[in-house]
Amino acid sequence: MTPTEIDIVQRSFAKLRPIQETTAQLLFLRLMEREPSLDNLFRCCDLKEQGGRVMASLGMAVGGLEDLDSLLPVLRDLAVRHVDYGVKPAHYVTFGEALLWTLEIALGDDFDAAARRAWTAFYEVLSSAMMEAAIGEVAQRRRSRRPCALGLQGLPQGFAPALPNAVAGE
Repeated sequence: MTPTEIDIVQRSFAKLRPIQETTAQLLFLRLMEREPSLDNLFRCCDLKEQGGRVMASLGMAVGGLEDLDSLLPVLRDLAVRHVDYGVKPAHYVTFGEALLWTLEIALGDDFDAAARRAWTAFYEVLSSAMMEAAIGEVAQRRRSRRPCALGLQGLPQGFAPALPNAVAGE
């Protein structure tokens, strides 16, 4: 991101602070409209509380744009936690679309072409780091559960595969 894009994102995000609860509600409404299956991810949560967390996370990312070396590991850790919540790579695309729509509604005329480009660049940084970490985490988990050629490493204790009679020696 360019310094100008960072400035635009930070200034426009500051305008959302007084209306962050409404902004979060709009975001969730748009998410559910675009991808109704996401409702399953939020059944366990109070959406008002979750909205506060999302806005805080966005604020943390927006505030960290000037120090990507510190921000990227935090985003990667956040992505790994989201794997546990059931977030899939495709959900990042849906979230990005919902975020841009929400910003357009919440910021009104302040969400001009330059702001759209800046927020798109911001979300590209954020989602790329998070998707890469999430995909890596899923791959690592799959590898650790996969049987190895010499044994059943990674399978649940007590697991016994059904062997054909000829192989089992019966």
